[in-house]
Amino acid sequence: MDSFVGTLFFFILALGILIAVHEFGHFWVARKLGVKVLRFSIGFGKTLWKRTGKVDGTEYVIAAVPLGGYVKMLDEREGEVGAAELHRAFNRQSLKVRTAVVLAGPLFNFFFAIAAFWLIFVSGDTGTRPWVGEVAESTPAYEAGFMKGDEVLSVGDRKTPTWESVAFALMTDAREGQPLSVKVRDPDGYEMSRVLSGSQLTALADSGGVLPGIGLTPLRPSLPPVIGTIVPGEAADQAGLQSGDLVTRVEGEPLEMWSDLVTLIRKNPGNRLNFEVERDGQILEFPVTISGLEENGVTYGRVGAGVSIPEGWYDEYQVVVRLGPLEAVGEAVAKTGEMSLFMLKMLGRMLVGEASVKNLSGPISIAQTAGKTASYGVVYFVKFLALVSISLGVLNLLPVPILDGGHLLFFLVEAIKGGPVSEEAQMQGQKIGLVLILALMGLAFYVDISRLLG
Repeated sequence: MDSFVGTLFFFILALGILIAVHEFGHFWVARKLGVKVLRFSIGFGKTLWKRTGKVDGTEYVIAAVPLGGYVKMLDEREGEVGAAELHRAFNRQSLKVRTAVVLAGPLFNFFFAIAAFWLIFVSGDTGTRPWVGEVAESTPAYEAGFMKGDEVLSVGDRKTPTWESVAFALMTDAREGQPLSVKVRDPDGYEMSRVLSGSQLTALADSGGVLPGIGLTPLRPSLPPVIGTIVPGEAADQAGLQSGDLVTRVEGEPLEMWSDLVTLIRKNPGNRLNFEVERDGQILEFPVTISGLEENGVTYGRVGAGVSIPEGWYDEYQVVVRLGPLEAVGEAVAKTGEMSLFMLKMLGRMLVGEASVKNLSGPISIAQTAGKTASYGVVYFVKFLALVSISLGVLNLLPVPILDGGHLLFFLVEAIKGGPVSEEAQMQGQKIGLVLILALMGLAFYVDISRLLG
């Protein structure tokens, strides 16, 4: 229950921040260009909180449904406007002013992402060194000659200091029919290129697990099977296991790594296994009845014990990417641009059937990710906010009536024909846009629920 409440809290917090950023863009530019703003609302539906500005008379509102927001401006199409304020009505503004006001919302989402990435780069972004672990046979990486211990230095023209940057570079640089050069430093310290076949990368960006898709597994340090934390009341605690116990054998089979113990436990839900442990120089035996945990329709074994992690165990495998304030600006702008183009390309591929709709994320997936990233730390949550902010910016610029991009499309037509699009045409367009958005939301919910059901 606590996990659900936390997830819901960070979901609402994330949406609140990003909606406020988007709507503030419309609000701020409108005010600067002389348009009167009647209401600034975060959320829809019943008003939970409201304050009226003493100087401008604008209503500032927080509403019950946190799945959007809006800025209501003075407009003759929505109500009577007094003669004294006609010059402040949105519909009376020049095409340039109206375009600037509408464009400001998505642009502020991009500005927010740039600021977030800049902050991360300046403060230091911690990631995992791109050292290759196991290379699966009969995969693109295996055929390209990757080997255990390779360090990935760059993918194409992109430097890759972390596995995160490797995965993103592989997804964005994969091109049908074109080979992809990956520069590595082999275990002996020699630099060379491994070339991934272009024909095998066709569906690379469509894969949720790009590294397993090409056959690469990150190298991780092995941990001895020493028990650290014990969850009170669970199988390990009931059997008498203690923190600091070294598990040497299970059912007579010797163990070398913690991962071996985890594999055995997960494969044996409901079974009773005999654990042989070393404690204070003595060898002791404990029968442990493995409990079960269901995940996506499959039951796995668990005992309620965590591994003991030695101090500094992972330091060698981590790298901190930190940039100076000026250099970070360029990198933040570049990353925001790359992510925007990548998302736009993925949407295009989904529309023409080249990419699966399983790549969509609806409110459920976004809520889960908000909770997870917040639990990992502030940097991860800020990264999440930046990515969702880019998504909002890209989606709102699509030329779909009801979205900002739809309004900009009408403005483009107005600029070409020398007069505004008729109100009837705009109303019909709004109806079509609403149907498209509802269909997209329904599809996203369907994909989310399908993920939950496995």
